[in-house]
Amino acid sequence: MAQLARTSFRERIERLEESLSPLATRSYPADREEPEPDSDHRTPFQRDRDRIVHSKAFRRLKHKTQVFIAPEGDHYRTRLTHTLEACGIARGVARALGLNEDLTEAIGLGHDLGHPPFGHTGEAVLDACMRERWGSGFRHNEHSLRVVDKIERLNLTAPVRDGILRHTGPEPPHTLEGRIVRLVDRVAYINHDIDDAIRAGVLRFEDLPAPEIELLGATGSDRIETLVVDVLRHSEDADDIVQGEEVGAAMLRLREFMFEHVYLGPVAQRERPRIERMLQALFNHYADELGDEQRVVDWLAGMTDRYAIREFENLSVPQGF
Repeated sequence: MAQLARTSFRERIERLEESLSPLATRSYPADREEPEPDSDHRTPFQRDRDRIVHSKAFRRLKHKTQVFIAPEGDHYRTRLTHTLEACGIARGVARALGLNEDLTEAIGLGHDLGHPPFGHTGEAVLDACMRERWGSGFRHNEHSLRVVDKIERLNLTAPVRDGILRHTGPEPPHTLEGRIVRLVDRVAYINHDIDDAIRAGVLRFEDLPAPEIELLGATGSDRIETLVVDVLRHSEDADDIVQGEEVGAAMLRLREFMFEHVYLGPVAQRERPRIERMLQALFNHYADELGDEQRVVDWLAGMTDRYAIREFENLSVPQGF
Protein backbone atom coordinates (compact mmCIF):
# COMPACT_ATOMS: atom_id res chain seq x y z
CA MET A 1 0.00 0.00 0.00
CA ALA A 2 2.87 2.37 0.67
CA GLN A 3 4.02 1.93 -2.93
CA LEU A 4 0.48 2.71 -4.16
CA ALA A 5 0.45 5.90 -2.11
CA ARG A 6 3.67 7.07 -3.76
CA THR A 7 2.25 6.58 -7.28
CA SER A 8 -0.30 9.09 -8.50
CA PHE A 9 -3.49 7.99 -10.25
CA ARG A 10 -2.37 9.65 -13.47
CA GLU A 11 0.98 7.86 -13.35
CA ARG A 12 -0.72 4.50 -12.90
CA ILE A 13 -3.10 5.14 -15.80
CA GLU A 14 -0.29 6.28 -18.08
CA ARG A 15 1.65 3.15 -17.19
CA LEU A 16 -1.37 0.94 -17.91
CA GLU A 17 -1.94 2.68 -21.24
CA GLU A 18 1.55 1.73 -22.39
CA SER A 19 0.01 -1.67 -23.15
CA LEU A 20 -2.61 -0.19 -25.48
CA SER A 21 -2.27 -0.06 -29.24
CA PRO A 22 0.08 2.68 -30.48
CA LEU A 23 -2.97 4.04 -32.31
CA ALA A 24 -5.06 4.37 -29.14
CA THR A 25 -5.92 7.83 -27.84
CA ARG A 26 -4.19 8.44 -24.51
CA SER A 27 -6.17 9.80 -21.58
CA TYR A 28 -3.68 12.55 -20.75
CA PRO A 29 -3.25 15.45 -21.11
CA ALA A 30 -6.91 16.54 -21.05
CA ASP A 31 -7.71 18.85 -23.96
CA ARG A 32 -10.63 21.00 -22.76
CA GLU A 33 -11.74 24.42 -23.95
CA GLU A 34 -11.68 25.56 -20.33
CA PRO A 35 -8.67 23.95 -18.58
CA GLU A 36 -9.39 22.11 -15.34
CA PRO A 37 -7.24 20.37 -12.72
CA ASP A 38 -7.09 16.61 -13.23
CA SER A 39 -9.13 14.37 -10.97
CA ASP A 40 -7.14 12.23 -8.54
CA HIS A 41 -9.32 9.15 -9.17
CA ARG A 42 -10.87 9.46 -12.69
CA THR A 43 -9.33 9.90 -16.11
CA PRO A 44 -10.49 12.89 -18.20
CA PHE A 45 -12.62 10.57 -20.35
CA GLN A 46 -14.19 8.96 -17.27
CA ARG A 47 -15.13 12.43 -16.07
CA ASP A 48 -16.69 13.17 -19.47
CA ARG A 49 -18.68 9.93 -19.26
CA ASP A 50 -19.99 10.82 -15.81
CA ARG A 51 -20.95 14.35 -16.86
CA ILE A 52 -22.94 12.97 -19.79
CA VAL A 53 -24.74 10.33 -17.72
CA HIS A 54 -25.69 12.89 -15.06
CA SER A 55 -26.99 15.42 -17.58
CA LYS A 56 -30.68 16.18 -18.02
CA ALA A 57 -30.39 15.57 -21.77
CA PHE A 58 -29.24 12.00 -21.12
CA ARG A 59 -32.18 11.29 -18.81
CA ARG A 60 -34.64 12.56 -21.40
CA LEU A 61 -33.48 9.89 -23.87
CA LYS A 62 -35.65 7.33 -22.06
CA HIS A 63 -38.77 9.08 -23.40
CA LYS A 64 -37.58 9.68 -26.96
CA THR A 65 -38.60 7.39 -29.81
CA GLN A 66 -36.06 5.11 -31.44
CA VAL A 67 -38.37 3.73 -34.17
CA PHE A 68 -41.88 3.06 -32.88
CA ILE A 69 -43.96 6.02 -31.71
CA ALA A 70 -45.29 5.69 -28.14
CA PRO A 71 -45.23 1.87 -28.19
CA GLU A 72 -47.59 0.07 -25.83
CA GLY A 73 -45.19 -2.74 -24.95
CA ASP A 74 -42.49 -2.47 -22.29
CA HIS A 75 -39.72 -3.99 -24.40
CA TYR A 76 -39.36 -1.64 -27.36
CA ARG A 77 -36.16 0.35 -27.68
CA THR A 78 -35.94 4.03 -26.86
CA ARG A 79 -33.07 6.41 -27.56
CA LEU A 80 -31.73 5.54 -24.12
CA THR A 81 -31.72 1.77 -24.58
CA HIS A 82 -30.22 2.15 -28.05
CA THR A 83 -27.49 4.35 -26.57
CA LEU A 84 -26.66 1.82 -23.87
CA GLU A 85 -26.69 -1.14 -26.27
CA ALA A 86 -24.50 0.62 -28.84
CA CYS A 87 -22.15 1.77 -26.10
CA GLY A 88 -21.68 -1.76 -24.78
CA ILE A 89 -20.85 -3.15 -28.22
CA ALA A 90 -18.48 -0.27 -28.97
CA ARG A 91 -16.62 -0.67 -25.71
CA GLY A 92 -16.12 -4.38 -26.40
CA VAL A 93 -14.65 -3.58 -29.83
CA ALA A 94 -12.32 -0.99 -28.30
CA ARG A 95 -11.07 -3.45 -25.70
CA ALA A 96 -10.45 -6.16 -28.28
CA LEU A 97 -8.44 -3.74 -30.44
CA GLY A 98 -6.42 -2.32 -27.55
CA LEU A 99 -7.98 1.14 -27.86
CA ASN A 100 -9.21 3.52 -25.18
CA GLU A 101 -12.40 2.10 -23.68
CA ASP A 102 -13.20 5.17 -21.59
CA LEU A 103 -13.09 7.47 -24.61
CA THR A 104 -15.23 5.06 -26.63
CA GLU A 105 -17.78 4.84 -23.84
CA ALA A 106 -18.03 8.61 -23.40
CA ILE A 107 -18.60 9.16 -27.13
CA GLY A 108 -21.15 6.36 -27.25
CA LEU A 109 -23.14 7.73 -24.34
CA GLY A 110 -23.21 11.25 -25.78
CA HIS A 111 -23.72 10.63 -29.48
CA ASP A 112 -27.53 10.92 -29.59
CA LEU A 113 -28.16 13.63 -26.99
CA GLY A 114 -29.32 16.05 -29.70
CA HIS A 115 -32.02 13.84 -31.20
CA PRO A 116 -35.45 15.49 -31.32
CA PRO A 117 -38.63 13.60 -30.38
CA PHE A 118 -40.24 11.04 -32.70
CA GLY A 119 -37.16 9.45 -34.22
CA HIS A 120 -36.30 9.75 -37.91
CA THR A 121 -39.57 11.51 -38.67
CA GLY A 122 -39.03 14.13 -35.97
CA GLU A 123 -35.59 15.00 -37.30
CA ALA A 124 -36.85 15.25 -40.87
CA VAL A 125 -39.74 17.52 -39.89
CA LEU A 126 -37.57 19.82 -37.80
CA ASP A 127 -35.00 20.02 -40.61
CA ALA A 128 -37.71 20.92 -43.14
CA CYS A 129 -39.21 23.58 -40.86
CA MET A 130 -35.81 25.17 -40.28
CA ARG A 131 -35.03 25.27 -43.99
CA GLU A 132 -38.36 26.81 -44.89
CA ARG A 133 -38.37 29.43 -42.13
CA TRP A 134 -34.71 30.35 -41.75
CA GLY A 135 -32.88 28.60 -44.60
CA SER A 136 -30.64 26.67 -42.22
CA GLY A 137 -31.57 23.06 -41.38
CA PHE A 138 -31.16 20.60 -38.52
CA ARG A 139 -28.77 17.68 -37.97
CA HIS A 140 -28.94 15.76 -34.73
CA ASN A 141 -25.17 15.22 -34.54
CA GLU A 142 -24.53 18.95 -34.72
CA HIS A 143 -27.18 19.56 -32.10
CA SER A 144 -25.71 16.83 -29.87
CA LEU A 145 -22.50 18.85 -29.78
CA ARG A 146 -24.44 22.01 -28.97
CA VAL A 147 -26.18 20.18 -26.12
CA VAL A 148 -22.92 19.24 -24.41
CA ASP A 149 -21.20 22.55 -25.21
CA LYS A 150 -23.81 25.27 -24.79
CA ILE A 151 -26.91 23.85 -23.12
CA GLU A 152 -25.47 21.48 -20.52
CA ARG A 153 -22.05 23.22 -20.51
CA LEU A 154 -20.15 20.00 -19.77
CA ASN A 155 -16.73 21.24 -20.94
CA LEU A 156 -15.89 17.86 -22.46
CA THR A 157 -12.52 16.93 -23.92
CA ALA A 158 -11.85 17.52 -27.61
CA PRO A 159 -11.79 13.79 -28.62
CA VAL A 160 -15.22 13.20 -27.05
CA ARG A 161 -16.68 16.31 -28.70
CA ASP A 162 -15.20 15.27 -32.06
CA GLY A 163 -16.64 11.75 -31.75
CA ILE A 164 -20.10 13.08 -30.91
CA LEU A 165 -20.11 15.52 -33.83
CA ARG A 166 -18.74 13.10 -36.41
CA HIS A 167 -20.59 9.91 -35.44
CA THR A 168 -22.61 10.55 -38.60
CA GLY A 169 -22.12 12.77 -41.62
CA PRO A 170 -19.49 13.03 -44.35
CA GLU A 171 -16.39 13.33 -42.16
CA PRO A 172 -15.28 10.45 -39.90
CA PRO A 173 -14.01 11.12 -36.37
CA HIS A 174 -10.32 11.84 -35.92
CA THR A 175 -9.85 9.06 -33.35
CA LEU A 176 -10.25 5.33 -33.88
CA GLU A 177 -12.43 5.25 -30.78
CA GLY A 178 -14.82 7.69 -32.43
CA ARG A 179 -14.81 5.62 -35.61
CA ILE A 180 -15.83 2.57 -33.59
CA VAL A 181 -18.91 4.40 -32.31
CA ARG A 182 -19.73 5.65 -35.82
CA LEU A 183 -19.81 2.08 -37.18
CA VAL A 184 -21.27 0.33 -34.14
CA ASP A 185 -24.14 2.82 -34.03
CA ARG A 186 -25.39 1.27 -37.27
CA VAL A 187 -24.60 -2.27 -36.19
CA ALA A 188 -26.72 -1.76 -33.07
CA TYR A 189 -29.73 0.04 -34.45
CA ILE A 190 -30.16 -2.11 -37.56
CA ASN A 191 -30.27 -5.34 -35.58
CA HIS A 192 -32.21 -4.05 -32.59
CA ASP A 193 -34.75 -2.39 -34.86
CA ILE A 194 -35.29 -5.70 -36.66
CA ASP A 195 -36.10 -7.23 -33.28
CA ASP A 196 -38.58 -4.46 -32.46
CA ALA A 197 -40.19 -4.58 -35.92
CA ILE A 198 -40.83 -8.31 -35.60
CA ARG A 199 -42.18 -7.83 -32.06
CA ALA A 200 -44.52 -5.14 -33.34
CA GLY A 201 -45.76 -7.29 -36.22
CA VAL A 202 -44.39 -4.85 -38.80
CA LEU A 203 -42.10 -7.58 -40.14
CA ARG A 204 -42.07 -11.34 -40.02
CA PHE A 205 -38.77 -13.18 -39.83
CA GLU A 206 -39.63 -14.66 -43.24
CA ASP A 207 -39.74 -11.13 -44.71
CA LEU A 208 -36.05 -10.48 -44.00
CA PRO A 209 -33.74 -10.77 -47.04
CA ALA A 210 -32.54 -14.38 -47.06
CA PRO A 211 -28.97 -13.95 -48.44
CA GLU A 212 -28.10 -11.30 -45.83
CA ILE A 213 -29.64 -13.27 -42.98
CA GLU A 214 -27.86 -16.43 -44.08
CA LEU A 215 -24.52 -14.62 -44.09
CA LEU A 216 -24.94 -12.52 -40.94
CA GLY A 217 -27.07 -14.77 -38.74
CA ALA A 218 -30.66 -15.63 -37.88
CA THR A 219 -30.81 -13.79 -34.56
CA GLY A 220 -29.84 -10.30 -33.51
CA SER A 221 -27.06 -11.57 -31.27
CA ASP A 222 -25.72 -13.79 -34.06
CA ARG A 223 -25.68 -10.89 -36.51
CA ILE A 224 -23.98 -8.55 -34.07
CA GLU A 225 -21.37 -11.20 -33.32
CA THR A 226 -20.71 -11.73 -37.03
CA LEU A 227 -20.39 -7.99 -37.63
CA VAL A 228 -18.13 -7.41 -34.62
CA VAL A 229 -15.81 -10.30 -35.48
CA ASP A 230 -15.59 -9.01 -39.05
CA VAL A 231 -14.67 -5.50 -37.84
CA LEU A 232 -12.01 -6.88 -35.51
CA ARG A 233 -10.51 -9.09 -38.21
CA HIS A 234 -10.24 -6.34 -40.81
CA SER A 235 -9.34 -3.45 -38.52
CA GLU A 236 -6.34 -5.07 -36.87
CA ASP A 237 -4.23 -4.83 -40.03
CA ALA A 238 -5.78 -1.68 -41.50
CA ASP A 239 -4.84 0.90 -38.83
CA ASP A 240 -8.47 1.99 -39.11
CA ILE A 241 -11.96 0.79 -38.18
CA VAL A 242 -13.23 -1.03 -41.25
CA GLN A 243 -15.48 -3.85 -42.35
CA GLY A 244 -14.79 -6.63 -44.79
CA GLU A 245 -16.26 -6.11 -48.23
CA GLU A 246 -18.71 -9.05 -48.10
CA VAL A 247 -20.05 -8.50 -44.58
CA GLY A 248 -20.05 -4.72 -44.88
CA ALA A 249 -22.04 -4.85 -48.10
CA ALA A 250 -24.53 -7.26 -46.53
CA MET A 251 -25.04 -4.88 -43.60
CA LEU A 252 -25.66 -1.95 -45.95
CA ARG A 253 -28.23 -3.98 -47.90
CA LEU A 254 -29.95 -4.91 -44.64
CA ARG A 255 -29.98 -1.22 -43.67
CA GLU A 256 -31.55 -0.32 -47.02
CA PHE A 257 -34.17 -3.01 -46.44
CA MET A 258 -35.02 -1.51 -43.03
CA PHE A 259 -35.37 1.98 -44.48
CA GLU A 260 -37.71 0.74 -47.18
CA HIS A 261 -39.85 -1.54 -45.03
CA VAL A 262 -39.65 -0.07 -41.53
CA TYR A 263 -38.21 3.45 -41.15
CA LEU A 264 -40.00 4.71 -44.28
CA GLY A 265 -42.48 1.85 -44.49
CA PRO A 266 -46.28 1.96 -44.34
CA VAL A 267 -46.57 1.83 -40.55
CA ALA A 268 -44.16 4.73 -40.06
CA GLN A 269 -45.79 6.65 -42.91
CA ARG A 270 -49.22 6.18 -41.34
CA GLU A 271 -48.08 8.13 -38.28
CA ARG A 272 -45.95 10.63 -40.17
CA PRO A 273 -48.73 13.10 -41.13
CA ARG A 274 -49.82 13.37 -37.49
CA ILE A 275 -46.27 13.93 -36.30
CA GLU A 276 -45.71 16.49 -39.05
CA ARG A 277 -48.85 18.42 -38.14
CA MET A 278 -47.95 18.40 -34.46
CA LEU A 279 -44.29 19.42 -34.80
CA GLN A 280 -45.05 22.01 -37.49
CA ALA A 281 -47.69 23.56 -35.24
CA LEU A 282 -45.28 23.63 -32.31
CA PHE A 283 -42.49 25.02 -34.47
CA ASN A 284 -44.64 27.81 -35.91
CA HIS A 285 -46.01 28.71 -32.49
CA TYR A 286 -42.57 28.98 -30.87
CA ALA A 287 -41.01 30.65 -33.91
CA ASP A 288 -43.67 33.37 -33.74
CA GLU A 289 -43.52 33.64 -29.96
CA LEU A 290 -39.77 33.48 -29.41
CA GLY A 291 -38.58 34.88 -32.73
CA ASP A 292 -35.16 33.36 -32.19
CA GLU A 293 -34.00 30.47 -34.37
CA GLN A 294 -31.64 28.89 -31.86
CA ARG A 295 -34.07 29.08 -28.94
CA VAL A 296 -36.75 27.37 -31.03
CA VAL A 297 -34.38 24.56 -32.02
CA ASP A 298 -33.11 24.09 -28.47
CA TRP A 299 -36.65 23.94 -27.09
CA LEU A 300 -38.15 21.59 -29.67
CA ALA A 301 -35.16 19.23 -30.00
CA GLY A 302 -34.98 18.92 -26.23
CA MET A 303 -38.56 17.69 -25.92
CA THR A 304 -39.45 14.10 -25.19
CA ASP A 305 -42.25 12.51 -27.20
CA ARG A 306 -44.77 12.80 -24.39
CA TYR A 307 -43.85 16.40 -23.56
CA ALA A 308 -44.32 17.41 -27.21
CA ILE A 309 -47.73 15.72 -27.24
CA ARG A 310 -48.70 17.50 -24.03
CA GLU A 311 -47.58 20.89 -25.38
CA PHE A 312 -49.50 20.32 -28.60
CA GLU A 313 -52.62 19.45 -26.63
CA ASN A 314 -52.22 22.61 -24.55
CA LEU A 315 -52.07 24.66 -27.74
CA SER A 316 -54.89 22.81 -29.52
CA VAL A 317 -57.47 21.87 -26.90
CA PRO A 318 -59.64 24.58 -25.31
CA GLN A 319 -58.79 25.08 -21.66
CA GLY A 320 -61.56 25.27 -19.06
CA PHE A 321 -61.90 28.15 -16.61
